Amino acid sequence: MNPDTYQIKITLRDSHPPIWRCIQVRSDLTLRVLNRVIQETMGWENSHLHRFTFKKKDYGWPDPDGELDIKNDSIVHLNKVITGKGQCFIYEYDFGDSWEHYCVVEKVLPFDENKPAALCIAGARACPPEDVGGIPGYEEFLEAVRHPNHQRHKEMLDWAGGAFDSEAFDFNGVNKRLQRVIRRPRKQRAAT
Repeated sequence: MNPDTYQIKITLRDSHPPIWRCIQVRSDLTLRVLNRVIQETMGWENSHLHRFTFKKKDYGWPDPDGELDIKNDSIVHLNKVITGKGQCFIYEYDFGDSWEHYCVVEKVLPFDENKPAALCIAGARACPPEDVGGIPGYEEFLEAVRHPNHQRHKEMLDWAGGAFDSEAFDFNGVNKRLQRVIRRPRKQRAAT
C-alpha cells in the first residue's frame, strides 16, 4: 500500500507576527526524520533536544536516566500517530529556550511518487537565532538590531553575524537543503 502525503502547517508559538512554514511529508517517514524536516524548514541548527507531543504522549530521544517518559521517535512512523486532517500536535525544540511549534495537519493528499519525501510549500519570516533566549529573548534581540541607537545594537548584530532580517525566508534554499538531507525512501523490490 502506498503512503499518503501529509500537509502540515507549523507555527512558532507566541511569535508576532507569526513565523510559520507549510510542509508536505510522506506518511511513512519517522518522527526523527520529521524532526530533521522541521529543523531544515524553520532554520534551526539541530543542536538541542526536541520532542513531539501527540495526545499527551511524548516522542524524541529516549531519556537514558528514565526520568522522562519519552518514546523513541526514530521507530515511530507518522502514519502511526497522525490520524487525519485537522489533527494538532506540538513540536518543542531546545528545552532551555523552549521553542514550541504548533503543528496542524491541513490535508491528507494521495501519494505522488514524483514528489520528494519532504517539501516546503510556503512560509514566512526568519527563524530566530539559536540560543537567543526563547520568545522574550528574541523580542529583545529584535529591538536591539532594529534600532541603531540601542545600547546593544552593535553587540547583537555582531552576535548574529553582522546582519539579521526578520522578514527573510529563503523558500528555494530551504527546499535545496531538504533534498540534500531527506532522501526519498527506496522502492520495495518485488520478490523474484
